[in-house]
Order: sequence, then C-alpha cells, then structure tokens
Amino acid sequence: MKEWEKNIRKVEPYVPGEQPNKPDMVKLNTNENPYPPAPEVERAWKQFSPDSLKLYPDPTANVLTGALADYHKVTKEQVFVGVGSDDVLATAFLTFFNSGRPILFPDITYSFYDVWANLFQIPYRRPALKEDFHIRAEDYFTENGGIVIANPNAPTGLMESLDFLEQILEKNQDVIVIVDEAYVDFGGESALSLLPKYENLLVVRTFSKSRSLAGLRIGYAVGNEALIKAMNDVKYSYNSYTMNRTSLALGAAVLENEAYFQETVQKIIATRERTKKALSELGFTFPDSKANFIFASHKRVKAKDIFEELRKENIYVRYFEKPKIDNYLRITIGTDREMDRFLAKLKEILDRTGI
Repeated sequence: MKEWEKNIRKVEPYVPGEQPNKPDMVKLNTNENPYPPAPEVERAWKQFSPDSLKLYPDPTANVLTGALADYHKVTKEQVFVGVGSDDVLATAFLTFFNSGRPILFPDITYSFYDVWANLFQIPYRRPALKEDFHIRAEDYFTENGGIVIANPNAPTGLMESLDFLEQILEKNQDVIVIVDEAYVDFGGESALSLLPKYENLLVVRTFSKSRSLAGLRIGYAVGNEALIKAMNDVKYSYNSYTMNRTSLALGAAVLENEAYFQETVQKIIATRERTKKALSELGFTFPDSKANFIFASHKRVKAKDIFEELRKENIYVRYFEKPKIDNYLRITIGTDREMDRFLAKLKEILDRTGI
C-alpha cells in the first residue's frame, strides 16, 4: 500500500437499483411511480425561463419550503429541503449523531443507513426484526445516540402504528428520532401529527415515490425549528446551493393539485391489493405491504431464479443477495397493464420445470 492510500476514507457504497433503458421493458425494481406528475408540473416547466439558470438558486429554497409549510400547516422554519430524501437523511446523520454512542436502526431496512453511518464514522447497532419482519419496540429502550425507523419499512413494506412510534419516542427523549416516511402516502399514518408533542422527532419524506418526481431529486424534513436550523447550519457549511432552480419551481408546483395526487395514490393502492391476491394464488407469501411495492417469497422456486428469468423477459424486479432476505423479491407496483404482463410471465416461469 502506498503511503497516501493509508489516509483514504474507505467505505462500502450503497448499490442503487439497476436503471435499464429498453423500449419494451417493465421496470418494477426501483419503486418509481408509474404515472406522470401532476399537470401543474408541465405548466411550471413551460413557464420556466432558461435565462434564469445563469443565476444561483435561492439558498433558502423559500418557494419550496413555503409551499411545503403551507401544505403541512407548519412554519417555513420547520422545513428543510434537499436533493432527494437521501441528501436530507445524510445531512441529518451528520448533524445529529455525534454523541459517540451507537445509533439504532433495524437489521433489515433501507440499506443506505449503515453506509452513512460508516461514512461519517458513527457507531451503530442493528437490532434484528422479529420473524414476521416487525420491529421490537423494546430493542430501542436502551441507551443510544439516536434512532432511525423507516415507516413503512423498506424492503418489507410493513407499517408500524403511531402508538408504536410513541413508545419509542417516550423512551428516547434525549436523542433525535428520525422517521423516514418515503412510502407513507401509500397506506400509512404519518408521524407528522406527533411533532407538536416531541421536539426530538424529525420526519423525512420524498417527492420520488407518490409525487412522481424521482428524476428531480427532491426530499424534505419537518421538525421543530431548532432541528431545522441545525441542519441548515450544517448544509451551509459545505454547500449553500443544494437545490437547483428547476427543482424548486416544479417541486412547489406539484403540491398544487391535491386531487390528482390522491387519485394517483389510490390507483397504485388498488393495483397493489389486486397484485397481492394474484401473487398469493401463485404460491407467494409476503408481509402486508403499505408501500408501493410487495416483498414476496415463493414456496417452491428460489427468488434469484425468478429474478433472472424475469430479467430475460425485460421485466425488472429487485433482488437482495443478503442474509434473511435472499429468497425475497421486491416488486414495485406499476400500471395495471405492466402488472398484468409481469404476472403472466411470472406464471409461465413458475409453470416451467427445471428452473
């Protein structure tokens, strides 16, 4: 090893889902929304002046934080925005987890959490989920440096109740508790209602799933003003201009049409429930997902074999080659047409012999 190599920070990076680009594919591997964003986004796009791109964006992201504050009925000082919820979560890790005590998050959850912990040299522990993939509340009743819970969880799709979250908040009022709500719009109950009661709660959300704006990378956090100020202080210490002008304008526009948003979400929920029934009839078992995906395992055929056979047909789902979940597929909910094609090919695969 060369001398200079000894000082390089070495981490095992997060591996994102595959991003194929084929004309006849069915892409069910990265939990994107299969429907376009609200029409207001196209209107805002057409009204956007390219000439304005010669200027820096507003570092306070006032147009977007203001729109989010109005939407959630909080103050602008309670809203932090970033380049996707990944940016928001990374900033929160860097800001709040500095006690030297291990932070806690489940052993099966969003796989970026341990990457950030390792990158920022934050000690952590990962309490094991129960056999049914639910979280044991008592595992979080111990001394720690902070807690992170994805709710609904990924990749399982399971939702914990607000009463469950309150148990954890009550026992951990001396540390920051982050609730990652990337999928909450698809059937969960948001922890935003708990914010007035718990000043140590930070709720993180994204526009990438239910808002159909994965390509713009917009995420945000809502918490008390002291938490948001601390996050902004950290952000302004390394990059004042995280949000570009286009994202700010289109992100605010997408919040204007609540009816379209609810309609789209309900379509995905209906397709999810129909797909659960079909998968069950094909011999799959799965947790009761409240997200825009299903985490399924077949009784007879290995998940990796199904994954590879589907891929040959240009149908992409997510396979995690990890302990405890290496016989599960995470299947994003697409349009009804996409799911029908997926289910038909899936039945063909299962009917074959010698897979």
